[in-house]
Amino acid sequence: MSDYSIDEFIRKTKQDESENDYFELETPRILEVNLLDQVWAKAGAMISYNGNIKFEREGILEHGVGRLFKKAMTGEGSSLMKATGRGRLYLADQGKKITIFDLDNETITVNGNDLLAFEPSIDWDIKLMKKVAGMVSGGLFNVTLSGSGRVAITSHYEPLTLLVRPGEPVITDPHATVAWSGHLEPNFRTDISFKTLIGRGSGESIQMEFEGDGFVIVQPFEEVYTTGQS
Repeated sequence: MSDYSIDEFIRKTKQDESENDYFELETPRILEVNLLDQVWAKAGAMISYNGNIKFEREGILEHGVGRLFKKAMTGEGSSLMKATGRGRLYLADQGKKITIFDLDNETITVNGNDLLAFEPSIDWDIKLMKKVAGMVSGGLFNVTLSGSGRVAITSHYEPLTLLVRPGEPVITDPHATVAWSGHLEPNFRTDISFKTLIGRGSGESIQMEFEGDGFVIVQPFEEVYTTGQS
């Protein structure tokens, strides 16, 4: 472990004063938002800010009755907060690695626990995983994000992208699955006979199967999904 004088440490770790983009990585695990108007972020993700920024929890009817109903049906999910104003906002989530996507009329589906922030220009909707409700500890809550704009997601350690090709399905552990191409629809399958042989717990007997043409992002970590209230 290196020793630093205070001045050396400040020089090595100080914030980047330049404002290059709306979303930019200050470090691999801290997202800087150069806020000019509004951004949606995971509730509790703010670690620091300067300027004139107001924070509000996602309102009950903020995104319409339809999405409220879906959230109630899932019984869980990651709550959002809306940051409005002008300033520099820093976001992080339990030291997880951050990846920024710049969508260009594209769609991506993200595990609700791994969604950190997105621009208000992005349209989003909750995807219900009905077939697996109650089968996976903590349930599954996924968000489909579409349009043009930036989306920041998180993963434990370095993510791996698996390519899905026609006739070559990709099978993943739901607890390690971070995101996938928005047009892919995962199927859930169980294999109780392998329950004691695969992975470390009972959840691994439930698998997500992706077929078609696209990609799936996984992480080298089995995440326990958290519940939230909006």
